[in-house]
Amino acid sequence: MRVLVIEPHGDGLLDLAIRAKAAGHAVRYWCGDRSATSPRPVGRGLVDCIADWRQHMRWADLVLLGSNGTNMQEFDRWAREGVPIIGTGAEAVEWELDRLAGMNAFKRAGIPVPPFRQCASLDEAIQYAAKRDEGLAVKPCGDVADKSLSFVAKTGKEMVWRLQRWKREGKRFPLGLILQDRIKGVEIAVGAWVGPEGFAIGWEENFEEKRLFAGGIGPNCGEAGTVMRLVKRSVLADKVLSPLEDRLVSRGDVGNVDVTCIVDDDGVPFPLEFTMRFGYPAINIELALHDGDPIEFLAGLAEGKPPKTRRMDEIAVGVVLALPPYPFGHERAEEVVGVPIWGVVPSIEDRLHFCNVMMGEAPEIENGAIGKEAQLCTAGSYVLVATGTGASVVEARNQAHRAIGRLTIPASPFWRNDIGLRLRKELDTLAQHGFATGMNYS
Repeated sequence: MRVLVIEPHGDGLLDLAIRAKAAGHAVRYWCGDRSATSPRPVGRGLVDCIADWRQHMRWADLVLLGSNGTNMQEFDRWAREGVPIIGTGAEAVEWELDRLAGMNAFKRAGIPVPPFRQCASLDEAIQYAAKRDEGLAVKPCGDVADKSLSFVAKTGKEMVWRLQRWKREGKRFPLGLILQDRIKGVEIAVGAWVGPEGFAIGWEENFEEKRLFAGGIGPNCGEAGTVMRLVKRSVLADKVLSPLEDRLVSRGDVGNVDVTCIVDDDGVPFPLEFTMRFGYPAINIELALHDGDPIEFLAGLAEGKPPKTRRMDEIAVGVVLALPPYPFGHERAEEVVGVPIWGVVPSIEDRLHFCNVMMGEAPEIENGAIGKEAQLCTAGSYVLVATGTGASVVEARNQAHRAIGRLTIPASPFWRNDIGLRLRKELDTLAQHGFATGMNYS
């Protein structure tokens, strides 16, 4: 099969491209981070890297979209012309990027959402936050991809400070903001793959860690690591995903849909947001649970008949390994490109999911003489995801950390060493309300 992989930032689909090539598929890979001023040669020497994805759309039997932030109207046109594409359409993107549209989608499906107030301006939002004087979450309305314009405050004055700071900085919210009640409870998400025949078998119950540092502190980096389990039956999916199935199918969506929730003290799951695309590192972690060729699964999804190639009820843990200055951006090529990744041996290779990597050169020393040898190297700060699998969270996380422990990367790599630890208590709490039952911590 001819597979075209398109991603703007090298977020994680290189892993899938490498595995597709190893499975015998013809693969072409486009990564947009290749500017002349800051080259990031993600995938160089590993897969066939191309300069213009449009020239290869007719060539492909299957197109994988790594982002839903750009060109979605164009991709919808290609899909209407018969090009098989995994990646949701422009209308579905609104559910993720426009938080008001997302909340309304839940409400139309009869899914309870946290109480929220739509404010037309920052001034109105500041007044509302001061009046409520309690914990709130703020999110922009409209197609706003800037995740820094979302914020969760524990107190009213914390929210007022943030909104006032945005006003001084000149931040603009042309379609207004949502101020949402802060729900206390346990965070859990559930996702699934949807195609012409509805959801594929296997609900993806997952537990994300969005903060950079252990203990859930520091800046939001999107996702520093995740615990995932695939199950045939999910009470959470019944409540927050299944009611959306008819709408997704009628629109012709083909791809992944994930809903992040908070289960409150009364056992009510409140959805917070959608992810309507490949998730990172979710896709890398799920690949650890594939027995067969993942391209066959995705191609089958596009046709409405995905094969049953994923392992149910097994637990997978993924840990992101990165280099400074991740996640702050503004990285310079000389800092993050060309750092050797030593220690990749056959016993752990399948548990390493490469993201910003390439083939380069590194020093070789023989009898005191210094030479050069071909070597796997970094091509950016978001380097790889290490995974482990097992019958328990502890078994899976230990396996992932053993894989990381075999690596030597001489540029201050870092990762969270506590992924999954919060589930020691939270699994029991969720099970009391009927969620994530049968999932073992140790």
